[in-house]
Amino acid sequence: MRLSRRFLLDSGVKATITLPLWMQSALARATPGQPPRLSRAAWREASARRLVVIDPGHGGHDPGAIGQGNIFEKSIVLSTAHDLRQALERGGYEVVMTRSRDIFIPLQTRVDIAERHKATLFLSIHANSVAHDPAVRGASIYTFSNHASDRLAARMAQSENSVESLSNPNFRGVSPQVAKILFALMAHSTKIESHLLQQKMVGALAPHVPLLPNPARHATFAVLQSSAIPSVLVETAFLSNPADEAELRTPAFRRRIALSMKSAVDAWFLARQHAVANL
Repeated sequence: MRLSRRFLLDSGVKATITLPLWMQSALARATPGQPPRLSRAAWREASARRLVVIDPGHGGHDPGAIGQGNIFEKSIVLSTAHDLRQALERGGYEVVMTRSRDIFIPLQTRVDIAERHKATLFLSIHANSVAHDPAVRGASIYTFSNHASDRLAARMAQSENSVESLSNPNFRGVSPQVAKILFALMAHSTKIESHLLQQKMVGALAPHVPLLPNPARHATFAVLQSSAIPSVLVETAFLSNPADEAELRTPAFRRRIALSMKSAVDAWFLARQHAVANL
């Protein structure tokens, strides 16, 4: 999609949402006689910000999936999230958790937390369950899409989503036409970066934990709908599978997942730094 300088000028672009840095710079350059809001040095400095929001699924009155041994998804993923937080903080990242204890957080609030903190990445952690087929096991990594990649992905999204509907960002002070273009540009950029993170997650998890066949999947997960923040949802294992459930009970397995996720985050940021260095 091409964005003409004259179209932006005539429309009086002025949005209240925090846009990705590349879009801020593009809009600034589109204004004749005005210097870009971000110099190349400032762009690189801002791009180096490393704030990761970790989202342990479910919580409080919502236990999530429940294993045969009465093990709750909400507890397993919270433990994994704390391991991941420690690993990331040791690596020099800023970390915010949508919940750090056993409380319920609505889906929209989880997204709001990430956007309020201007997160660089959003990582949602869950555990699967397929009662009708206990043989299914392995981790999988999801990105957002309006169309599920397969039936299992569709079922997973349906089980994780509530009846809430998440709103799109509100571009104030612009015409509906400009808002539509800005949203499309931002969403496209975020989608590309989410897919890159998904690839890094698959590569990092594969040597250490079992994976589903075709582990890179997509579905309509409400919690991944931020159009400004690259986001993935990691289904760590299946509580409906006896072997996966036994693994999830062990601190060593949960730490392997956390350290693998941290390695994926490292790889994503490294790829991002290389791209920024070439600006």
